[in-house]
Amino acid sequence: MPVAWQQLYADRAQGMRASDIREILKITAQPDVISLAGGLPAPELFPIDEYRRAFEWVLESDGAQALQYGPSEGYRPLRKLLAERLSRFGIGCSADDILVTNGSQQALDLIGKILLNPGDAVVVEKPTYLGALQAFNQYQATYAVVPMDEDGMRVDEVERLLSQQHARGQRIKFIYALPNFQNPTGRSMSLARRRRLVELASQSGIPIVEDDPYGELRFEGQHLPTLKSLDTDGLVIYLGTFSKILAPGFRLGWIVAGQEAMEALLHGKQPSDLHTGMAQQMATYEVARDGFVDTHVERIKAFYKERRDVMLQAIEEHFPPEAHYTRPGGGLFVWAELERHIDTRELLLDAIQDKVAFVPGQGFHPDRSGTNTMRLNFSNVPPDQLREGIRRLGHTIQRRMARSEPLDRSVSI
Repeated sequence: MPVAWQQLYADRAQGMRASDIREILKITAQPDVISLAGGLPAPELFPIDEYRRAFEWVLESDGAQALQYGPSEGYRPLRKLLAERLSRFGIGCSADDILVTNGSQQALDLIGKILLNPGDAVVVEKPTYLGALQAFNQYQATYAVVPMDEDGMRVDEVERLLSQQHARGQRIKFIYALPNFQNPTGRSMSLARRRRLVELASQSGIPIVEDDPYGELRFEGQHLPTLKSLDTDGLVIYLGTFSKILAPGFRLGWIVAGQEAMEALLHGKQPSDLHTGMAQQMATYEVARDGFVDTHVERIKAFYKERRDVMLQAIEEHFPPEAHYTRPGGGLFVWAELERHIDTRELLLDAIQDKVAFVPGQGFHPDRSGTNTMRLNFSNVPPDQLREGIRRLGHTIQRRMARSEPLDRSVSI
């Protein structure tokens, strides 16, 4: 008798769906397609030689520890190094305040696991990181969405949502924000809004989850303080990662939190994977301990800035004047908005025929709006291919516009 799997799945499985980006990457794996779809770091920048030497040293000097089970909190020397590094960004913490995770994605899952009951609300930017929505959807979250502008999250709208949550029948558990070069828009939150957001969290007693994978990838201007560095009440849980500055394949991220939240996070991690792999933690400590990361980050920033500039110039040349797009000061992404009657999911089908790909923006919207938006990645595409990819995409857009009938402009997406 065959198993009736659909009748066996837990209710929470209904909220799980394939990543739009992962599905697109399958389609664009063909070598002749120029993919602007992924969020992948450039492999030319991976510190392969440094890791080769580090792994040799680790295995020769303490191979047994590297290959053995380890503490759930993470390799203590690495956590101490992280605490020292974070102090330079104004985040005062000790090794005991840090939990090493299997990338920031596990950190998001742990946040959902310890904080969300079915129906609980999360305040998120619109649009927001797709991976966060996937993580929180597993716990049957609902969303209170906040629009963005060029200064990032509209904190005045956050204030309104917090004041109205009970009247709206919501229970807001936390605010999720990416203040630096947000995925997918590339926008950053202004200093005034950062301060006000932390102030609102303090007044309401609602924590902030600050996701900061791109904070070090600033190409121009001064670094702005993290939300965590502005927090004096222990209300900000900070997420970081080595994926964008060292090696994404090792899945090394971390959470900084106060001891009460840290205990719950640790209890959430233990049944999932016991601990993050010791060998990659120990090797990463050896790579990072002598200041290599600082030099390496400077190289990454120069490398990505060139590619960002190439993409922006190509967009200016080849996109229609009706298109609006961000000009990020760092990170990995440009966000574009087309005329309202252009559905970028349909546009993607045309684009793939033209041998270029992007990510339609709808998946970054909890309410599945944003059908005329797209995310473009510049980090993993050489400059000549960036120019050609944007040229192809501009041609695709122009062709689609020529044959599309505009919708009623009074209809909101």
